Amino acid sequence: MDVNPAASEPVLLPEPKRLGALSRLAPEPMKVVLNWGRRYSLWVFNFGLACCAIEFIAASMARHDFIRLGVIPFAPGPRQADLMVVSGTVTDKMAPAVKRLYEQMPEPKYVISFGACSNCGGPYWDSYSVTKGVDQIIPVDVYVPGCPPRPEALLQGILKLQEKIARESLGERYGSAGGRPSAAALRSGLVRPPAPAAGEGEDR
Repeated sequence: MDVNPAASEPVLLPEPKRLGALSRLAPEPMKVVLNWGRRYSLWVFNFGLACCAIEFIAASMARHDFIRLGVIPFAPGPRQADLMVVSGTVTDKMAPAVKRLYEQMPEPKYVISFGACSNCGGPYWDSYSVTKGVDQIIPVDVYVPGCPPRPEALLQGILKLQEKIARESLGERYGSAGGRPSAAALRSGLVRPPAPAAGEGEDR
């Protein structure tokens, strides 16, 4: 009886993506339920910088009431938030604070850029002190145009974000990380400690 040596060779399977026990073991219907829970329980951290923030407040009031969409306004802080809404003009001086607060939000986290100033600098894009869009410093999921946008535009942006969350694949979002990030990768590159002055620390 002839034995094919190639048939006895072990079959090498691809290395599984490290996504956590629940993500690896949960069947696809369970992942649908997880995405459903994320899309309808968005705690919002409002980073209001200018007049667009007033439209955000209007969207959260009784007339528009985006709580009915599963969006909870005014999270206590970034560590309790799932969604950051950046509304208003982002200046170069404010950019480190925006990035630092974004880094403090737990995963999964999302960003809506609300208004022309947040999208691209708006009417102040050519100013020396204005950041040309918040996407220069943090990733943005949904852009809402307008100067300022109406509250209905923010509601549509939230619906678009919820559609994106419903289609989200945990493998695509977290699988390409390649392991745990290093400590250096977690530090913000925008805020650096002051350099010691010349002669500082020397015995006199």
